[in-house]
Amino acid sequence: MNNKLPLTAGLLFWLLVFCSNGYSQKNGYQIIVHIPAMKDTPCYLANYYGDKQYIQDTVRSDASGTVVFEGREQLPGGIYLFVFPDKRYFEMLVDKEQYFSMETTWEDPINNMKVKGSKDNDLFYQYLKFAVQLQKTSMETQEKLKVATTKADTAAVNEQLKANDEKMAVYRNQFMKDHPDLFLTKIFKTMPEPEVPKEIPILANGRKDSTFAYRYFKGHYFDNVDFSDSRLLRTPLFAPKIEKYIKQLTPQIPDSINQSAVLVVEKAKADSEVFKYVLWWITYTYETSKIMGMDEVFVHMVEKYYMTGQAYWMDSTQLVKIVDRARKIAPNIIGNTAPELALKDTSGKWQILSKVPAKYTILVFYDPDCGHCQKEMPKLKEVYDKWKSKGVEVYAVDIEVDVPKWKKFIREKQLNWINVNDANHQSNFRQLYDIYSTPVIYILDDKKVIKAKRIGADQIDDFLNHLEGVKVGKS
Repeated sequence: MNNKLPLTAGLLFWLLVFCSNGYSQKNGYQIIVHIPAMKDTPCYLANYYGDKQYIQDTVRSDASGTVVFEGREQLPGGIYLFVFPDKRYFEMLVDKEQYFSMETTWEDPINNMKVKGSKDNDLFYQYLKFAVQLQKTSMETQEKLKVATTKADTAAVNEQLKANDEKMAVYRNQFMKDHPDLFLTKIFKTMPEPEVPKEIPILANGRKDSTFAYRYFKGHYFDNVDFSDSRLLRTPLFAPKIEKYIKQLTPQIPDSINQSAVLVVEKAKADSEVFKYVLWWITYTYETSKIMGMDEVFVHMVEKYYMTGQAYWMDSTQLVKIVDRARKIAPNIIGNTAPELALKDTSGKWQILSKVPAKYTILVFYDPDCGHCQKEMPKLKEVYDKWKSKGVEVYAVDIEVDVPKWKKFIREKQLNWINVNDANHQSNFRQLYDIYSTPVIYILDDKKVIKAKRIGADQIDDFLNHLEGVKVGKS
C-alpha cells in the first residue's frame, strides 16, 4: 500500500523554499520562481550588462509551474530578468541574498508578486507596485489634458502631474534614508540627473552667463554615479549615462570627445570591471564609427591606455591587433598633413604629392579590376571636370602592378589627371593610408592637410562646396 501523499503545486513550491533557506549561508545561488499557469515551459534567467541583456541560464518549468535556477558560484550583483517564453519579463535584484523565491502570475507579475528570502526584492516590489499605481494615476491625469478647455484646467492637470512626480521623489528619498546600505538605494542615487540652480551667475560685462546651465549640468553629471560599484554595470542605468555624456553633452569633435572620454575612463579606474567596460565601449564605439574623423578617438584611446599596458584583460595577440590597427590610422587622421608619396606616372616621371600645385587635391587609391572602382572612377572624372578650373587636381594611385592593364584603364576611362603606380614596390602607401580595400578617397587642402577621408565620389562635390563656403564665411 502506498502511503505517500502526492505533492501539490503549492506544497512543492514551499518545500523548495524551505529547503533553500537551509542553504542561505552557502556559496552559489538558487532562485526559485513559481508561476502556476506556466507549466512545462522553457524560461530564462538573464541580466543587464552595459546596453545589452544576456541569458545566464535556461530551465524548463515543471508540471506545477516551478522553475529553479541554481549554480555553484554566486552571480555578480545587478538587476536580473526572469524572461517568459514570449519575451515578456519581470526584474529582480541579485546582491548578497542569492537563495530566494518569487511567486506571481503570468498576467500581472508585478502586482501579484510574493517574495521569500530576499529583503532586497521584497522592498523592490513594494516600490514597483507603488510606481505602477502612481504611473496609472498619472496616465489617467494626462487624459484630462485632452479635454481641458481653459488655461486653468490645463494648469490644474499639470499641478496634479507635478504632485505625482513629487510623491515619487519623496518615496525614493525616504527609502534611501531608511535603507542606506541596500543596492536599491544605490540605484535610486544613480537615477536622477543634476538640477541646475535657477540663479544664473552674472558675467563681468553685466550679462547672464548663457553657458552656465550646460557647464553646470555636464560638470555635475556624474556626482551620484559610483564608479567603484560594478553592480551598476548590470542595470539599465549605467551605460545610457556614459553614452549621453559622451555623445550628447560633449561637442562632437574628436578633441572634445577625447577629453570627455579620458575623464570618464579615469573615473572608471575605481573598479577594474567598470574600467574594462568603459574603456572597451569607447574604443569599440569609435573604432566602428561611421562618422568621418571619429577614428581619431579610437587612436587616442589605444595610444593612452592599450599601448601603455592598462588594458589588463587583453592577451598579446589581441593587443597586437588593436595596436596595429591604431598605427595604420594614426598617420591619416583628419587634420594631419598627408604622408608624403613619390610615385612614377605613365611616362616614368616622379610625381611628388606635396609638390602638386592645387587648391584641393583629391587623392584616390584604386584597382582597375575592382568592380566598385569601375563605377566610382567615372563619377570622380565628372567631379574633376567640374572643379579642375577651380584649382582641383587628382592624384590617382593604382594599387596593382600590371602596367599594361593600368594604362589601358586610364585610356578607356579618359583619366586626364595625375596617374601614378608603384610598379617597383618602393612605397608603403598601404600602411600610410590604411589601404585594405578600394577605392579610397582623401581630400587635401593646399597645404596637403587631410580635410576628408574615405568618402564616396558622389560626396566630393558637396564637400568641396562646403570647404569653399567655410573659407568664404571666414574672409
